[in-house]
Amino acid sequence: MPFDAVAQQPKLLYLLQGVAAFAAVVALVLLALHRGPVRRRAAALILLAPALLLLTAGLLLPALRTLALSFTGSGGDTWAGLDNYVWLFTDHRALVALRNTLAWAVLVPLASTAVGLLYAAAVARSRLRTLALSLVLTPMAISFVGAGVVWKFVYAYRPPEAAQIGLLNRLVVAFGGAPRQWLVDSPWNVLFLIVAMVWTQAGFAAVLLTSAIRAVPAELTEAARLDGASPRQILCRITVPSIRPTLLVVLLALAIGTFKAFDIVKTMTGGQFDTGVLAHEMYDQAFRYGETGRGAALAVLLFVLVTPFVAHQVRARRRTR
Repeated sequence: MPFDAVAQQPKLLYLLQGVAAFAAVVALVLLALHRGPVRRRAAALILLAPALLLLTAGLLLPALRTLALSFTGSGGDTWAGLDNYVWLFTDHRALVALRNTLAWAVLVPLASTAVGLLYAAAVARSRLRTLALSLVLTPMAISFVGAGVVWKFVYAYRPPEAAQIGLLNRLVVAFGGAPRQWLVDSPWNVLFLIVAMVWTQAGFAAVLLTSAIRAVPAELTEAARLDGASPRQILCRITVPSIRPTLLVVLLALAIGTFKAFDIVKTMTGGQFDTGVLAHEMYDQAFRYGETGRGAALAVLLFVLVTPFVAHQVRARRRTR
């Protein structure tokens, strides 16, 4: 479809106005700094002014607007009080989405970190470390939509009399079992979706943990080996305690990422069969069903859930400085 400049004129005008406003702020900053000596704190505040302006316009104001919308009705123009929040904690579909989101937030970080830790421990001292890490990082090069498509084919189901195209069902049939609809049966289908997320995130954990393991003094592991410690004991009693800060960072980063889980659910099940998560339910309520207030309430709940993880990560980074 060709670009219609006339139809897009209002949007382009808004864009030009925003650019002009930002340029004016930058010009005022430069003018204020060049007019004469400025105190250090005042100079810092002046230099931060453009960034603060963008954060206010792009983050703070939309957040306040979303909070206000969460107290309105479906059209966003009538006052609904706490009705949306009552619905949030009483509606079956919303409660299922909340349950699934919490399951994702717990299982994905733990499973991804565990897989990444074992993989990192195996390749950290290997000569083929670079190649091994490149292989485990390959799924991260695929978008979540692409990962969802890949794993949807893995779980694909055909009737027993038909040839199975799904890898998992082909293995089941090869060993004498009957094919199953893996993405239909609840609550196990949520676990199968989580496997796809772990597949994409284990590489991230492996790379960070490999660097942390390589930073552990070799004298510690060598001394433990001479004392007769097994590889499992070295991993559990020396390696893991030594890399605990990195483990915590990986767990928090993965936990924060799971609250944004949308693409895999949308691609593989569309939120059906009790597989919805809060991000997907927010999209459905706001844009599919026209329930703006409920969608905003779900967004506020997501923000509340993710805030403790973000705050803890910020504090951890400040302590390491």
